[in-house]
Amino acid sequence: MRFSSLIKVLQTGDAGLRWSQPGADPWLSGAASLEQAAADQLSFLEKGNALTAALGESSVGALLLPDQQNLIDCAGERGIAFAVFSDPRLAFAEALDRLHPRRRPLAELHPTAVIDERAVVGPGSAIGPRVCIGAGSRLGAGCIVHPGVVIYDDVIVGDGCELHANAVLHPGSRLGRDCVVNSNAVIGSEGFGFVPTARGWRKMPQTGLVVLEDGVEVGCGSTIDRPSVGETRIGAGTKIDNLVQIGHGVSTGRGCAFASQVGIAGGAKIGHGVILAGQVGVANRAVVGDRAIASSKSGIHGEVAAGEVVSGYPAIPNRLWLRCSAAFNKLPDMAKTLRELKRATPQ
Repeated sequence: MRFSSLIKVLQTGDAGLRWSQPGADPWLSGAASLEQAAADQLSFLEKGNALTAALGESSVGALLLPDQQNLIDCAGERGIAFAVFSDPRLAFAEALDRLHPRRRPLAELHPTAVIDERAVVGPGSAIGPRVCIGAGSRLGAGCIVHPGVVIYDDVIVGDGCELHANAVLHPGSRLGRDCVVNSNAVIGSEGFGFVPTARGWRKMPQTGLVVLEDGVEVGCGSTIDRPSVGETRIGAGTKIDNLVQIGHGVSTGRGCAFASQVGIAGGAKIGHGVILAGQVGVANRAVVGDRAIASSKSGIHGEVAAGEVVSGYPAIPNRLWLRCSAAFNKLPDMAKTLRELKRATPQ
């Protein structure tokens, strides 16, 4: 695709095209990072990016840039075709969709798929090899089910969903429209519910539902458990990374993002637009307010206010945690000074 043709397409997107350099119009075969890009590839830089030196040495064919004069000047001096966007990262994402269009499998049922006669598969859906779909389950129109997926009885999958290889949907799973469940993820597995008795642990039956609202994406190897009663609910547009564990009875708001190895214990309440970075732990029945952010390895045990940024274990406001972190290295000297003062103080 010619760079000029790509820019015309991106004009209709949300990235906010400001202007583009006339003249140079390379043919683009794909995209790459600035350091690795060749003369027929596209790359991008964000505002404040410190890669000006790398830009001077790059062989990149075309760039998506922020409205930052030093980057614009450098690209111009190198004769690199570029366009200026208010959000170059978003423009790059839109460009990748055009440069690497996704191949959709044919809408057909593979002969090795096992589909119960009481199941319903919507029109235009593609069902891959060795897929199993149980009784009473219903798939909407235009779904893609890749090889080895297991859909138990009584599962509902909305229109346009994609289930990648070896994903498992247990009974009572409810997926809205346009959800994505990646390989080896498990939706609706039994929650960790046991009652202690004199004879050992008594299993609490897990009879509830797991609901993924529209546009939820679940990463590889992640698990979302169903509760004993009621539901576990993941809000619309929430994005879940690989190896995330969400316990029974958890509810999240819309548009959350949970990075790898996040663990959310049963009954926790997560607000809208919450961001949990890698390895954050949320305790049983903790409450996290709207738009709160927890940095990596934070441990949330109580309540986090809306809009708060927290860090550490147990999680405290980020600014306080930074001050505490700065003091950690000084603790040995402070302890030594305290001992000396105690020795010098008359008893």
